[in-house]
Amino acid sequence: MKIPVAKALFNSHSYSEYRKLITDLLLEKKSTGEEQSEDLTHYSELNETRMHRLDKTIQISEEIIQRLKSLKSEYIWLVISEGWCGDAAQLLPIINKMAVESGKIDLRIVLRDENEELMKLFLTNKKQAIPILIVVDKETGSVLGNWGPRPKAAANLVADYKKEFGVIDETLKTNLQLWYLHDKGISTQDEIINLMQTL
Repeated sequence: MKIPVAKALFNSHSYSEYRKLITDLLLEKKSTGEEQSEDLTHYSELNETRMHRLDKTIQISEEIIQRLKSLKSEYIWLVISEGWCGDAAQLLPIINKMAVESGKIDLRIVLRDENEELMKLFLTNKKQAIPILIVVDKETGSVLGNWGPRPKAAANLVADYKKEFGVIDETLKTNLQLWYLHDKGISTQDEIINLMQTL
């Protein structure tokens, strides 16, 4: 196992621990991560509400559940995240439900700012984009693949907007949240299970 992966796993959180960490920090008007600001706290508050709703409403399709249950090995899904990240808030509830349904996947979450060595191994276009899901073979500890920071269609939406307007602004963030709302987690489920079945 790569040393940064092993180190990260040692300091990782379960999904419920991660959720509690964010909730506890918000009581102190803080967000996760080294940088603290009103904006980041505000995003964390929005995400807390979003994740609470998605935990209740997100559905994993029967087909995906069957494909998850048919996986041959046991895995760890190590996700790099932060409480203020809008994409993470949309994706982690889906990833968690998929892991639970599989019976073969242990979900662990680490914070980006506390795991720089790990983050540097999984850059997107040389940037520290999150969330990143890292697939680890539970038996051997080897990294088998990774996915993220967002589904392809959502990534294209962001890329097209940046090409046209040159910025990531509130309009783009709203458009992206609407995309997630309409997609209902289907793209994420499809892309992750397809990755798992090619490993």
